[in-house]
Amino acid sequence: MLRSLISLCLIAFVTITGLAAEQNTPPKGFTALFNGKNLDGWHGMPHFDPRKLESITEAEQSEQISKWTEDAKMHWSVDQGELVNDGKGAYLTTDKAYGDIEFHIEYKTVAKADSGIYLRGTPQVQIWDTTEAGGKWDRNADKGSGGLFNNSKEQPGQLPLVNADKAFGEWNSFRIIQVGDKTTVYYNDKLVVDHAVMENYWDRSRPLFADGVIQLQTHGGEIRWRNIFVREIPNSEANQILQAHSQHKQAQFKSIFNGKDFTGWEGPVDNYQIEDGAIMCQKGKGGHIHTEKEYADFVVRLEFQLPPGGNNGLAIRYPGSGNPAYAGMTELQVLDSEHPKYAKLDARQYHGSAYGMAAAHRGYFRPLGEWNYQEVTVKGSTIKVELNGYTILDADLSTISEYMANSPHPGKTLEKGYFGFAGHNDPVKFRGLSIKELH
Repeated sequence: MLRSLISLCLIAFVTITGLAAEQNTPPKGFTALFNGKNLDGWHGMPHFDPRKLESITEAEQSEQISKWTEDAKMHWSVDQGELVNDGKGAYLTTDKAYGDIEFHIEYKTVAKADSGIYLRGTPQVQIWDTTEAGGKWDRNADKGSGGLFNNSKEQPGQLPLVNADKAFGEWNSFRIIQVGDKTTVYYNDKLVVDHAVMENYWDRSRPLFADGVIQLQTHGGEIRWRNIFVREIPNSEANQILQAHSQHKQAQFKSIFNGKDFTGWEGPVDNYQIEDGAIMCQKGKGGHIHTEKEYADFVVRLEFQLPPGGNNGLAIRYPGSGNPAYAGMTELQVLDSEHPKYAKLDARQYHGSAYGMAAAHRGYFRPLGEWNYQEVTVKGSTIKVELNGYTILDADLSTISEYMANSPHPGKTLEKGYFGFAGHNDPVKFRGLSIKELH
């Protein structure tokens, strides 16, 4: 009898561990962040501004993370292939930081508990007890889980599009796509956040961080997690996602470059060349080339590739002669901003800035040598620049009265002009050029 019981227990153990392993096996193209056995790949960290952690020395960081991790270990455990938290302690945090990702996770929780998923160290995709008994309908818990709870009220994504929560005891699933600062959330296979900006909770004057850790929040009751998978989205796919989900659909744009020659372009085109379907300023040459057609209000899409220290610019409403930065509405900088030789520039000279007038946010480039995606919207006196899915400039030039070096900008009030490039002797490349006119 004893031998039979031992055999039955061993069979049960093998079955349970086998199921646990199967549960946490990632689909093709994904990596499992939880192995179903232990907390490898994770550390502890509470609700804490990532910038403060980065501001201290590596030794201080290590000491602080060790303390947080010891706290986390008292409240997190693994049970039959499930990651379990008792509702307390530091949040479980990935050792690795992530940028553009597709993230899958399943969870189930209990009454009175709520939780969330931090992306790039930023709160959060919300998890609620959605029942009235949960006591949080005054915070819109009745609207359902999956929203970007820490976005400003009434902003897109702050509340989920539908209530898709399952009953307590059932597993809920998230599929989250994060590209740039845009978040898409499928919750139990229903779209609840549709390509909405995730605000930077830590500094709302700036876009979301370009990368950061994933955190599983602990808050008020037991929660179990499993099947935690991530796929890092390549840049080419990220570009496609940004175009497909923009408020300006691709079909509304007209190409302004055929990838073969300079048909439709004017100016010193001999100083430029076509290379692999891209316009490139020849090294040591420059000048301002522009479209044959003038534009008033428009959206332009393009990709660009910078060499080390590369410098160029987008001529906006250029009159056809003179320096686009002054004679035109503006020159939007295209610059390897992080190159050492540019360390002491005026803030209004870095990439994406309206030259000499309005400074763009920095820190959103892809690695040097890779293609960056940019969308520029010019409407009236306003100009908006989105780089790789982040709004790095949103300015009304009519309100600007202070200029770099006190240089006048007589062209900033132009209501129409040409679109073009302001070459500065560096082999910067541009491709995928298209414009949508706004009427």
